[in-house]
Amino acid sequence: MTPSDYEYLRKYLKDSSGLDLSSDKQYLIESRLLPVSRKAGLPGISELVQKMKGGSASITTQVVEAMTTNETFFFRDKVPFEHFRNSVIPEILAARASRRSIRIWCAAGSTGQEPYSLAMSLKEMGAALAGWRIEILATDLSVEVIEKSKAGIYSQFEVQRGLPIQMLVKYFKQIGELWQINADIRAMIAHRQLNLLHDFSQLGTFDVIFCRNVLIYFDQDTKVDIFRRLAKASEPDGFLALGAAETVVGLTDVYKPYPERRGLYRPSGFQAASTTTAGGAFAPKLAAIAGR
Repeated sequence: MTPSDYEYLRKYLKDSSGLDLSSDKQYLIESRLLPVSRKAGLPGISELVQKMKGGSASITTQVVEAMTTNETFFFRDKVPFEHFRNSVIPEILAARASRRSIRIWCAAGSTGQEPYSLAMSLKEMGAALAGWRIEILATDLSVEVIEKSKAGIYSQFEVQRGLPIQMLVKYFKQIGELWQINADIRAMIAHRQLNLLHDFSQLGTFDVIFCRNVLIYFDQDTKVDIFRRLAKASEPDGFLALGAAETVVGLTDVYKPYPERRGLYRPSGFQAASTTTAGGAFAPKLAAIAGR
């Protein structure tokens, strides 16, 4: 790979997906794109770049998907799911008691572990959500990972990462050496291909948005723009969950941190009517979620 090849790829990836690679990430591109080159029958990355410049839609799609597919696992980092259980859902249940519906968006749903973790968390509530309409939308830039998420089929290694054994037994069926999440859980998730750099106002508004471990790859201006548009997609009393290495602090004032809930944010115009204690009335019922 020549320096000009690398600069071309850097610019293409930033313009098409928001991925902002520093000048010292050649090793990352080589490790992810050499398999793409071999699959296409090309000797190396320079030839891959020539195909891209020639307008090969198939090659460019494979390049973007290879570079933007990131690691995920069930109940990743635990804390956001504890917040979901102990703070978010109790407040939403109180605030939406009249309409009895909840809309949730996983904005970087990847291969499905995050949206399915949320779906299982809600399923654990049982009677508390009887009669409620639950909508969970999982979006991702990569069509490949969306298809894996739709299938809900995971290896033994994947289900061992973060998934409590009682949930594996309860919500999955074994297919040979693989595990598939049950049809009723899969039916809770709607999937859609979406580039966060593009307009997503057509999705409507959400009570809860999980946008975790994706903004870390964007530059500051892109982050600010996405936060502005996420705020428009949030209900006025909604919630935004970010990854452990992500924050709105110092970037934008469209969201404000939720006190003592790391990684959780509310739209800036929201004013709590009263202080909600952690856990709320539903905490005992939900105590088993995420392995607790």
